[in-house]
Amino acid sequence: MDSIQISAVIITLNEEKNIARCIESVNDIADEVLVVDSFSTDNTKKIATSLGARFIEHDFEGHIQQKNWAAAQSKFPYVLSLDADEALSEKLKKSVLEVRNNWKADGYSFNRLNNYCGKWIKHGDWYPEKKLRLWDKRKGKWGGINPHDTFEMETGSVIKHLKGDLLHYVYYSISQQLLQNDKFTTIAARARFDMGKKPSVLKLIFSPAFSFIRNYILKLGFLDGFYGFVVATNLAHYSFLKYAKLFELYHHSDQS
Repeated sequence: MDSIQISAVIITLNEEKNIARCIESVNDIADEVLVVDSFSTDNTKKIATSLGARFIEHDFEGHIQQKNWAAAQSKFPYVLSLDADEALSEKLKKSVLEVRNNWKADGYSFNRLNNYCGKWIKHGDWYPEKKLRLWDKRKGKWGGINPHDTFEMETGSVIKHLKGDLLHYVYYSISQQLLQNDKFTTIAARARFDMGKKPSVLKLIFSPAFSFIRNYILKLGFLDGFYGFVVATNLAHYSFLKYAKLFELYHHSDQS
């Protein structure tokens, strides 16, 4: 196949701290940078437009819904989907440029490397965290359970893996993760409740414990030092909150 044109699509809400790094990492390889924003009140729009991005505002109805809507607005069918707190490493940029000039698959995945409080986390569930983020939008759509979206390709689609890391500046402080855990577990519990998923005492008890053991011991999270322990503990905490809040939703529904 001849060289194709790529739309880099980014969804945002108050991302003035991250958006410049994200856009600058794709400006050399994308034919369009599209930012779909949920009405930010900071300088996200000013920064994005100053870097040449096409900027559209759209009400946020959920991570999956927003990403599907954003992809539909792209000028080109070949989409590189990023979150504002992500950026392509130099090695990954080179890989994307190579496939842009010689497109052979329906989608391409790569590993995501998370930066937590200034430290790169190279073990546990967080690495290698394989993500499918470059694809022909005619061959699939975003799915999953909010707030954890995943791009789902049509059956029979060819997916190849690229060298290089997607750099994810996930949390700048422990407090930021705790706040996000509270926000995201509320969304996750509500999504499961709306789908009719029943709470389970066994999952409430054992999922957090297994999450910690898997991350910190089985997947060598202890090699990441202090922050490896913090990450494993907070992932276990996330699991507990998700199931506890699901129990709470069913308890309130039984009383109404």
